[in-house]
Amino acid sequence: MTTDRATAAWADAKPAAFWLDPDVPGHEPGPEAPALTGSTTADLVVVGGGYSGLWTALLAKERDPDRDVLLLEAGTVGWAASGRNGGFCAASLTHGFANGAARWPGEIDELERLGMANLDAIEDTVRRYGIDCEFERTGELLVATTRWQADELAASAEEIRRRGGTAEVLDAERTRGMVDSPTYLAGLYERDEVAMLHPAKLAWGLRDACRELGVRLHERSRVRTLSGRGPDLVVQTAEATVRARRVAWAAGAFPGPLRRLRHYLAPVYDYALVTEPLTDKQLETIGWRGRHGISDAGNLFHYYRLTADNRILWGGYDIVHHLGGRIRPEFDQRPATFTRLAEHFFRTFPQLDGLRFTHRWGGVIDTCSRFSPFFGTAHGGRLAYAAGYTGLGVGATRFGAQVMLDKLDGARTERTRLEMVRRKPLPFPPEPVRSAGIWATLRASEAADRNDGKRNLWLRTLDRIGLGFTS
Repeated sequence: MTTDRATAAWADAKPAAFWLDPDVPGHEPGPEAPALTGSTTADLVVVGGGYSGLWTALLAKERDPDRDVLLLEAGTVGWAASGRNGGFCAASLTHGFANGAARWPGEIDELERLGMANLDAIEDTVRRYGIDCEFERTGELLVATTRWQADELAASAEEIRRRGGTAEVLDAERTRGMVDSPTYLAGLYERDEVAMLHPAKLAWGLRDACRELGVRLHERSRVRTLSGRGPDLVVQTAEATVRARRVAWAAGAFPGPLRRLRHYLAPVYDYALVTEPLTDKQLETIGWRGRHGISDAGNLFHYYRLTADNRILWGGYDIVHHLGGRIRPEFDQRPATFTRLAEHFFRTFPQLDGLRFTHRWGGVIDTCSRFSPFFGTAHGGRLAYAAGYTGLGVGATRFGAQVMLDKLDGARTERTRLEMVRRKPLPFPPEPVRSAGIWATLRASEAADRNDGKRNLWLRTLDRIGLGFTS
């Protein structure tokens, strides 16, 4: 497909996240909560109304129904990463088995066990609170589009099975029997480790569950300052002051006044397109007979899945970092990336030539140097934080919420004993070295994809010092 035709396929798409678009039938976020004004107190203030903060508030009330919990959100619930992702809810807490096994080989079995238990608990929560978020425990199909990717998938499956996990290796014919693309050479199907869901509806459902348990929730209430005062912390917004015994910082890529997080976080942008609904005939041409999600096995990879009304969400590949880690609303739209995504889409599914995209958007991800969440405390243990989910936080944020509450409660648990929880990632260097290093890494990763997966000296050096990028 030519660049002009690829551009034409998305040119009329609405510049908005599909999941958050109120004009799509069934997308009903509900009334906005009022901003907090005046002065108040709370046992626990949760900062952030995405998955991380919502899970923290919900679990805090489940642990102690008498705890007074106040949640502050700078925008509206789910407006950032929690409403813009692909809706892949994975069991992995470590951004995939390979990344976890490389960094924590001595506890990867426990991390995998805790991850599966966490996904089971999410499914249970969705059921118990009646959250209508289109939750489907469908699994994920990883596809190889080059021979080196096929070899890596086979090696990964062997290691997963050796450790007691389940992973089914598929040849080209069986892979194309699940979804038919001429680009597929092999596949790896993980049947139980991933669920598909509607990201915004999960956020809205968790919000409603929090309210049901008595959480006080306020939107349009950005935290501007945070300070200690005696045994308490004082949280201030533009119009309110809250005196709190404990604070859980769950703001993702937005460190706000918690300056120490800036050393560990590098915000990057991810982009996605959504097609118009496919007809039965169009679905038949690609043979997508299940409702599993799909990712390819490149260093820079695509992720895609079917929505409830049989659109295809197609995202990933481009990872964009701006100098100094800048975050701007205008960065949510990037025409060059949308054209590249469209070209890759029709290369994967030439049978769908002529299909149009209805939505286009981007969003910021809180990335850290080990590509999986990290945790810590501040203000003498009165504040706990979790961040760095690197695009796999739909499920892992619930685990992170448990860790924050464990730390705030002073509890020693199987979670707090983990090396993954006890140790932080390597901090990023200061600017402009940080941005230059990220750009060099992305260019080298793209080159490796073109060169049979061979990692150049730069990537091998990063691997040796623990900064190596892995998808």
